[in-house]
Amino acid sequence: MFEIFKKNEIAIKMKNREYIHQMEPWFGEEEKNALSAYIDSGGFFTEYKVTSAFEKMLSEYTGAKHCIAVNNGTVSLSIAGLAVGLCPGDEIIIPNYTMIATANAFKMFGIEPIFVDVNPDTLCLDFTALNAALTSKTKAFVVMSANGRYPSEGIKIFEEFAKKNDLVLIEDAAQSLGSYYPDGRHIGTAGKVGSFSFSSSKIISTGQGGCIVTNDDDIADKVRRLKDFGRKEGGIDYHESLGLNFKFTDIQACIGIEQIKKLPKRVLRKKEIYTRYVDNLSSLCQIKFFDQDLENTTPWFVDIKVENREDLINHLHLSGIGSRRMYPPINKQPAYNVFGEHKVSNQIGQDGLWIPSSNQLSDESIDYICDSIKGFYE
Repeated sequence: MFEIFKKNEIAIKMKNREYIHQMEPWFGEEEKNALSAYIDSGGFFTEYKVTSAFEKMLSEYTGAKHCIAVNNGTVSLSIAGLAVGLCPGDEIIIPNYTMIATANAFKMFGIEPIFVDVNPDTLCLDFTALNAALTSKTKAFVVMSANGRYPSEGIKIFEEFAKKNDLVLIEDAAQSLGSYYPDGRHIGTAGKVGSFSFSSSKIISTGQGGCIVTNDDDIADKVRRLKDFGRKEGGIDYHESLGLNFKFTDIQACIGIEQIKKLPKRVLRKKEIYTRYVDNLSSLCQIKFFDQDLENTTPWFVDIKVENREDLINHLHLSGIGSRRMYPPINKQPAYNVFGEHKVSNQIGQDGLWIPSSNQLSDESIDYICDSIKGFYE
């Protein structure tokens, strides 16, 4: 009888309520007006002055000397690897918990990903596992700042490890715009190169898009050539090196500039959303939040470990609430099928769940979502 009552109560609450997606992009009049003004100006649409302005804003925000925009966050990792000198046959150590793009970005160019496990509290690369995976072929490793988090060991131990072993530290900061290390550096700027994404689910979006940040002049020059057919500058068909076409567009930059203007408020709202979820759900023993330093970092999604995940997903869907399974272990995906058991990434593949995390999510919607989760476990 109680179960029937709860179902009826949820049905009443759902009436006239729009479906709450796990994530939605957020564009407004400002982006529309910027696009309209650019089209009226007779711009060439391909990357030019507006893209340069967008890059400058990102450099200033992150504190990086160079920021180079590219067509997506996967390509940014590929170009970063090539720019730092990685070659086919080289090994790069990668967390087994990450979006598969982190591995594909290197594998597609013949650079071999070596998968290691992550820390259970932060889901960032585990330092002990990194050390154990080192071989004579290792040339680089990737620290992926999961959900804007930094490694529990701190980033400096990874910087020192790279220096000691003559390795390149690459930061996959796709989920980390608006997140900082406790020493004040923006996440993504501690490595030789850092990579960001502006896909539709990120805190700011240009639909697709990404960028590379670095403080190294030579690497920045190589990146700019690699993304533009190998030439030193656009419009001059003289090529001293090889490259492909990974350029950004001024159309995307128009949107990106307006999005960056909104970034400070979005950072604050992301933290408010996360805090409200924690306040509502932390008493449930069936749910575990990961470590999140809200003073320095900005959650991209609200990520949790849950019991009975598949039934919860179905329950939320019937309540008009979207959710998304967290990344499964890469080594067990058919595209790789690499031998190895990585306890933490295996567990996240079974129990990890992202719940609604859009910046425009209202407090009332968060409370409704939490009531639905509580109702499921009760």
